[in-house]
Amino acid sequence: MDVNQFKGVFPAFYACYDDEGHVSEERTIALADYLYQKEVKGLYVGGSSGECIYQNLDERKETLRIVAERLKGKLTLIAHVGAPSTRDSIELAKYAEALGYDALSAIPPIYFILPDESVMSYWLDIVKTTSLPFIVYNIPQLTGYHLTEKVLGELIKNPKVVGVKNSSMSTMDIERFKYVGGEDFLVFNGPDEQFIAGRAIGATGGIGGTYAAMPELFLAADKAFTDGNLHLAQKIQQEINNIIQLLVSQNGHMYAVIKEILRQRGVNVGSVRAPLKAIKPDEVSKITSIKDRIDQAIDTFTK
Repeated sequence: MDVNQFKGVFPAFYACYDDEGHVSEERTIALADYLYQKEVKGLYVGGSSGECIYQNLDERKETLRIVAERLKGKLTLIAHVGAPSTRDSIELAKYAEALGYDALSAIPPIYFILPDESVMSYWLDIVKTTSLPFIVYNIPQLTGYHLTEKVLGELIKNPKVVGVKNSSMSTMDIERFKYVGGEDFLVFNGPDEQFIAGRAIGATGGIGGTYAAMPELFLAADKAFTDGNLHLAQKIQQEINNIIQLLVSQNGHMYAVIKEILRQRGVNVGSVRAPLKAIKPDEVSKITSIKDRIDQAIDTFTK
């Protein structure tokens, strides 16, 4: 595995629906092309931003297929294959491998409170069914399961477990996971609000849900950090956080708000699937003002 293949900015890919709420091939291609043109390093397909919990296996496979057919070999593609059952997760994992994805990832099993042994077995059962490298997805605030150093130490005895996508709000977790895994172990920063903090404490790169709304800013922040210009990186992160606070302050779900921003940028990916809350017509003007602020920030930090 080439570690450099996984360094950088990886937008979490959005579920793309037609006006009736079905997965749209045309709109999925449009978003894939849009993000490719922004020169991101790769995409994380089928995770939270992909509304995976609210899609059936056929829908998830469809999105995996469309993105792979469009961008395989052009960007590094990570397939999120986590599902409530091990059987479904394995089916998705095998499908993603056949499509040519570069790596797999999965949240822990949800709903039932399971012991560490069961969670480890779930992840390792996925790992052993393909030849692809595997990235553990730690997002305890949504799954109720917090990855520990001890569990990670057991998991990495399998050489195909190569990293963690860490979405806990503690940057210390990033540092600890990197310490356990070693120098070439991949740790992705998950919370977009701490992208630079995560990079500073050891994250290889970032995977985030707001990246698609403002990929230019995350790319600029990453470049500033890589170039050693920490002051500039901090300033960009500060404005990113200002924008994120605006995104989450609307009545519609943040994903719906970001999809409206994309629509205004010429990339219509539809709305969100219930029970996620769609935006209302009277929110559009407020969202336009957020888009304008993003555009102003892009002008400030990338020109």
